[in-house]
Amino acid sequence: MSELTQSSAPRRFIGGQLLGSSQLVLGVILAVLCIAISIAAPQFYSEANIIAILRQCALVLIVASGMTMLIITAEVDLSVGASLAFVGCIGMAVLNSTHSLTLGLLAALAFSGAVGLFNGLVVTRLKVNSLIATIGTMMMLQGGVYLFTREAVQNHHRLASFTDLGAGYIGAIPLPVVIAALIFALAAATLRFTTLGRYLYAVGANERAVRLSGVRSQRLKLFAFVVTGLCVGIAGMILSSLMNAGQPTAGRGFELTVIAAVILGGTSLLGGRGSLLGTCVLVLKVIDNGIIILGWNQDLQMVVPGIVIILATYLDIVRNRANVG
Repeated sequence: MSELTQSSAPRRFIGGQLLGSSQLVLGVILAVLCIAISIAAPQFYSEANIIAILRQCALVLIVASGMTMLIITAEVDLSVGASLAFVGCIGMAVLNSTHSLTLGLLAALAFSGAVGLFNGLVVTRLKVNSLIATIGTMMMLQGGVYLFTREAVQNHHRLASFTDLGAGYIGAIPLPVVIAALIFALAAATLRFTTLGRYLYAVGANERAVRLSGVRSQRLKLFAFVVTGLCVGIAGMILSSLMNAGQPTAGRGFELTVIAAVILGGTSLLGGRGSLLGTCVLVLKVIDNGIIILGWNQDLQMVVPGIVIILATYLDIVRNRANVG
């Protein structure tokens, strides 16, 4: 036993060393990006632009908090972008009908939670691979939102509380950033300090061993899917507040950005390893903002996450080899 512990220690050290070095590289990349963009476009450091970046980061961070839990269990949800758009349309429609922010939020959370539950049941009960299952859900949602509404659901209620959801502040901090920080902290504490968090890691690392120990791994995966769905519901309502409408196309490419941020931050696609503290959002959003502020073709915003996913997956392979070797 002592020999096993001694032989495995260097592997953990190498893996942790690689993870730490990758975070250092990301920090350097972020600094270089900020300097380069600000030289080309001095308005990059304007207060309005910084706040806009923070709000966009908040949306990604909220959903990435749930997605990290899900990927740690070795599953993934590609339907979050389509669900984000649908949630905004449903929430806005309920707000227009009831003039109640509470009912609008509850409707959005009920719908997004149901989407997460559906994905979880398809994966855990029907044993469909989560990649295939959530692509199917994504297609249903993309078509379903146009059955629900053929155009954007405009704001007809004019509730100040709804506007504050996306554009409000607590002190000098934008409200979406505060909400994202609270969700991030709760998810991080769950993963790091609770038995539930340890079980989520265990399911991703060795699901068969977890089942043999008497823990219902399928329920844990179902939990992660539902949590991810609820996070999408919160982000979707904030986004509709920022846009002042429910847009059927609002979630285009959002799932790629979320997954890229989670993987780039060090969470393994193979499951069983990762941390919310490593989830990286700023780099991706600074790149997006730079593309806009420099007047480049905005279709590049879809290209960048794809490149990042490939690079981050390669880094994940390197880390896994270091842990095994």
